[in-house]
This record gives sequence, structure tokens and C-alpha cells, in this order.
Amino acid sequence: MLLGSTGSIGTQAIDIVRANPDRFRVVGIGAGGANPALLAEQAVELGVDVVAVADPRAVEDVQLRLFAAATKQGWTSGDARMPKLIAGPSAMSELAAWDCHTVLNGITGSIGLGPTLAALRAGRQVALANKESLIAGAALVRDLAAPGQLVPVDSEHSALAQCLRSGTAERVAKLVLTASGGPFRGRTRGELADVTVEQALAHPTWAMGPVVTINSATMVNKALEVIEAHELFDVPYDRIDVVVHPQSVIHSMVEFTDGSTIAQASPPDMRLPIGHALAWPDRLPGAARPVDWTQAADWHFEPLDETAFPAVALAKDAGRAGGLMPAVYNAANEEAVAAFRDGRLPFLGIVDAIEAVLAAAPDGLAGHGGRPSGVADVLEAENWARSSARKLVLDASER
Repeated sequence: MLLGSTGSIGTQAIDIVRANPDRFRVVGIGAGGANPALLAEQAVELGVDVVAVADPRAVEDVQLRLFAAATKQGWTSGDARMPKLIAGPSAMSELAAWDCHTVLNGITGSIGLGPTLAALRAGRQVALANKESLIAGAALVRDLAAPGQLVPVDSEHSALAQCLRSGTAERVAKLVLTASGGPFRGRTRGELADVTVEQALAHPTWAMGPVVTINSATMVNKALEVIEAHELFDVPYDRIDVVVHPQSVIHSMVEFTDGSTIAQASPPDMRLPIGHALAWPDRLPGAARPVDWTQAADWHFEPLDETAFPAVALAKDAGRAGGLMPAVYNAANEEAVAAFRDGRLPFLGIVDAIEAVLAAAPDGLAGHGGRPSGVADVLEAENWARSSARKLVLDASER
């Protein structure tokens, strides 16, 4: 089952399925509905049983596109087996619980939490690319997930999962997540004051969406990955480090108590971690090209400058506070990034806004008092954080 099929993770997952038709069959796909033509083409090509559309306004367009795509493929009225179409806010959760072996959740944002929980309740293996499921709703996910039921898709967490096979949990000394450093590696805080949106969107290594790219520039993306690593692997925050590695070939490392460090290396290509998650616990031959050891190469590592990029330290504080504070962190960041893109907030104001919203959070959002009883509690905390961030931005613009 593929959730978010028209996005970057979804389309690359379909590439893997195309290359391995004897290994995988996609039972159903789902997307928001913003790209109905692509969704319909995917459904017909893959021969899925069900298609989910989150936006009910897109249903008619998707249905028309399905018939058009079927006709283009040469189907006749007698041999066409059109998939079942489900739509609305709960469509993705319904799809996630459909009969299948693995659900790949490639949805972006907190709307991916409900489908993750639905898939876990249904006993599906979950290949998780929706980091908000663990950042905003970790307690809910932990209550449902059986050992081994969650398989990470993010390249850093896939790397950690692979490295962790080298030793037992009690022998793990430290998790080390690598970061490219984004477009502003080496700049001081003062040199970041006048950064433009165009500069922040110019990532040196990865091609990503605008929000994730700006998150990489502020190091918020790595900060969120630290929280995710803590929740996935149950390693304390003081034993999770971030190191800057501009070449993005080593995707993360695990240091063991005997002094040995195990690293996972491969050229930057999301098809490898996606394929590994789909085939888990096996490896998928030919998922991506390996490192070319016949060519000379230099791999560089440097410590993270936490003065210029305080987002990681802030995320660790939010994670230690517990409860719904990571959800507050994430939601405040999304609002601040939107304000930056609109020209209402300077670049440095993004992380400053996150810090201010965290500092203003009511006591009930932290610790066990902030433990959510359901998705509604997560959404309520996020709404509070978004509202607080918007007010901060407005107040700053009026000064």
C-alpha cells in the first residue's frame, strides 16, 4: 500500500516496483488529489484495487482521469477493472488498514499520523517516511507498534537501522546522524542575517520540496531527525550527535562501546532506503548504485556550529521535555517557514520563533501531562503552536 504516491517518495517507490515486478505488487495508492492525472496513470499502470483521495473535491477529476488513463492503455469496457475509489479526510486511514503486507507512508505533515496509527492497528508493517508520526505522535505510535513493525525510510534512519545490526542495544554508545550542512555551511550567525529565500532554497546536494529544503538550511530538518532517531531506537538525547558531512555519502553512523564506529555509505539516492524498507529485513539487489571505489574521493566531517545553527539543541530540549513539545516545535517551524517564504520573517527569525513558542508553551503540554490520548490532542497542540507563531510574526512585523 502506497500513501503519498504522487510525491517524491511515492514516485521513487513506484520506480522500485517497476524494476521488481516479481517481488512487489501495489494493492492501493493514495494522494491528496492535487495531481489527479498522475494518480490515475499510476493506478492503471499498477493495476491497484483501490485509490484514496484526501480532497473530496478532486474525486470527479480523478474518476475522469482514471477512465482516460484506462482508455489510453487500450482497455475496453469488457476487460477494464476499475479500482475502488474512496475519498475524504479519513480515506488515507481507510487505505492504510486495507489488506496488504506493508504500508509505505510517504505523506507529508501531521495528517500522516492517523494513517500510521491505522496501519499499526491493522497489523501492517509500516515503512515510515512520515517523520511527523514520530515527532508529533510518538506516544500514540509507541503504544501500538510491535517490535519490528516500524521500518524507517529516511536515509539517516535507514542507515542507523542497518548499522545497528552490528551489535546489541546494550553495546550502543552513540548514534551519529550526518548532515550535509545545507547551503550555509561555514557561515556565522551574523552572516545569516540577510539570507534570501532563493539562497535558502539552493541546496548543494539534495533535490527536495521547498519546506524540507529550507528546513535543511536552518538545520531544523536534522533537528527533527534527532527526535525521530530517539523515538525509533530508544537512545537518550545525550547519546545522539550530529556531524556535518557535505558529500552526503555516509548517511549515519553507530558508535559501539568497544570504540568501533559502523557507517553506512552510498551515493545520495532515496531509492536505496525506500527499497530497503520495502524488502525489509532483506536487501533489494540493484536498488541503487554503490560507491565507486575505483575513483579517488575525499569525505569531509566537521562538528555542527550550534551558535549559528541552534535548531538541533532546541529540538533535544523539546524532546527531553516530552509530551507534546516536539509537536509544538514542528508546528511552530512550519508557520515560521511559511512567514519566511512570504517575506514576513527573516531567516534567523525561523528558529528564534520556534524558541519563543517553546518557551511560551503551557505546562500541560510537557511531560506526562502532555501525553496525547489521541490524534485530536496532537492537533490541538499544533493549532496552539501555529497560532502562537503567527502572533509572534505579526507582532514582529508591527514593530
